Amino acid sequence: MHSVRKRGTECIPFYESMRTHWLILRTSIAERLTYRADFAFATLIRFLPIVTQIFLWSAIYAVNTPAAIDTLNGYTYANMVAYYLMAMVGRAFSSMPGLAGGIAREVRDGTVKRYLTQPVDMLAYFFCARMAHKLVYYLVATGPFVLVFYLCRGYFAGWPDALSLAACMASLVMAFLIGFLLESAIGLLSFWFLEVSSLIFIFMMLNYFLSGHMVPLDWLPRPLFVVAQHLPMAYLAYVPATVALGRYSTNELTVHLLVEFGWVLALWGANRWLFARGLRRYSAFGG
Repeated sequence: MHSVRKRGTECIPFYESMRTHWLILRTSIAERLTYRADFAFATLIRFLPIVTQIFLWSAIYAVNTPAAIDTLNGYTYANMVAYYLMAMVGRAFSSMPGLAGGIAREVRDGTVKRYLTQPVDMLAYFFCARMAHKLVYYLVATGPFVLVFYLCRGYFAGWPDALSLAACMASLVMAFLIGFLLESAIGLLSFWFLEVSSLIFIFMMLNYFLSGHMVPLDWLPRPLFVVAQHLPMAYLAYVPATVALGRYSTNELTVHLLVEFGWVLALWGANRWLFARGLRRYSAFGG
């Protein structure tokens, strides 16, 4: 038997590293396409909550009734549906179901040692696998998203301008990175805790609220909103949706994009630190 304590220190040429990651990405895409019918069905099922939420907000605003509400916290019914649809797009980019649990399982079962004895970085591997998952998801979900947005086109004031559209795309890309880094950081805590499922549950509950997926964050009391809108969770749904709907001024847009980029760098550094510190604690035995 032997002990694995830390990653090897040999230097890997950059082109070999890129080739390895490209192979991981291709293999992960092929793996998900193997069960494409099951994957497509699971993806389409996720669109059912959109219908229920539209009906829910219709009931809250009492649409087409004598008690109809014109605005609620600054949002008309059309504004609310438009916001929810854009928040769903943000969540489609940023949600990482199973990522933290997968990392924790690798550490708990000892299979993490394969990343320590081979020239493959664990976080890079999971990143490539998650990219593959998202690419296949977008391939399947693009059609339903186009159909939903076409049917709900009346809730939108019009197309966003070029600046808002470019800023929205940049925000969605960074939302994907923040979502991955938040989940992977929780998974890396398994180097210290045997079971992280409770932490994952707590994170999911806080994330559902603080990301703006449940209600827009500007519905919160002003002091809470000022803090919540700059937390990393806000950039998973609320900020991309608000950017796409053109509710930010140019200065506000610049500040939020810079803060979002700052969170990407900070969370990347936190992940590398947790991984390096975790390896000092980790030991595995076996062939």
